[in-house]
Amino acid sequence: MARSLDDSWDIATSVGATAVMVALARARETAATDPLIRDEFAELLVSTPELEGVREQVGAWWSGPDGDDEDGDVAVDAQQMIDYQAVRTHFFDAYFADAAQAGVRQVVILAAGLDSRAYRLAWPPGTVVYEIDLPKVLEYKAATLAGHGATPIADRRPVPVDLRHDWPQALRDAGFDAGGATAWLAEGLLPFLPAAAQEAMFAAVDDLSGPGSRVAVEIFGVDPERRRQAQERWLALKAKRAARGEDTSFNPFDLWFDDEGRPDCADWFGAHGWTTRTVDAREEALRLGRAPQSEDGPFVNRFVTATKP
Repeated sequence: MARSLDDSWDIATSVGATAVMVALARARETAATDPLIRDEFAELLVSTPELEGVREQVGAWWSGPDGDDEDGDVAVDAQQMIDYQAVRTHFFDAYFADAAQAGVRQVVILAAGLDSRAYRLAWPPGTVVYEIDLPKVLEYKAATLAGHGATPIADRRPVPVDLRHDWPQALRDAGFDAGGATAWLAEGLLPFLPAAAQEAMFAAVDDLSGPGSRVAVEIFGVDPERRRQAQERWLALKAKRAARGEDTSFNPFDLWFDDEGRPDCADWFGAHGWTTRTVDAREEALRLGRAPQSEDGPFVNRFVTATKP
């Protein structure tokens, strides 16, 4: 389903389904022989009966790690996706560990999806983790993990609100202290926001951040031509699988907003007095021993962190 400015979703549809795809990758990485990250909650979150259809469609979109999938010429390489999610998760886990070591005790995860960091990271006592996402997404995660007896390590506070609406007020209503140091995370988020909502979000983060606050953002680096080629491969894959009678309703290319004029994250925060650092995802993968298998795919992305004096 194509995006609109007032659309909504649950965990099994639209943008919610992308959170399932990412959690599936974390689950596979966790089950590997020598995992880069461990997210023991990912498998629990994606294994429910209501997500069976999403799991099948993601599995159909990914080719096998050995390239033996019958649609392997057009499918997404599963291992490349798993490796990227491992590198990305590792980077932002370390970001939070550094913030905690620096004394930050207030965390905000924007568009939290199936993020389980409130449950799995070693948060110091007194840490509050605010998770912002649509109500159905947050309800699904909390109910699923509670059903397995899981409890968060931090003081987890769900903030059920759309990031295109007045989420700063909802965050304050949940107990957020705008004068304190905060560690913010926008992981896997920006393309799913209209350009105006992205800039408003940056402005709100700046306004709500006390001295010593930090922000981490994933920047998607796919240029228009590469995205066009990827979409052509997807359409070819979709046609082949539709001809076999398979469900092809999950189309990730329908979910991005293509607005022009988005501000560059590092430039924006730098212009507002934050000290910024940009890390190339490919270089980070090489540093961690996960060399990308091709020039395509998510390793063209960047990770930006910024600190407010």
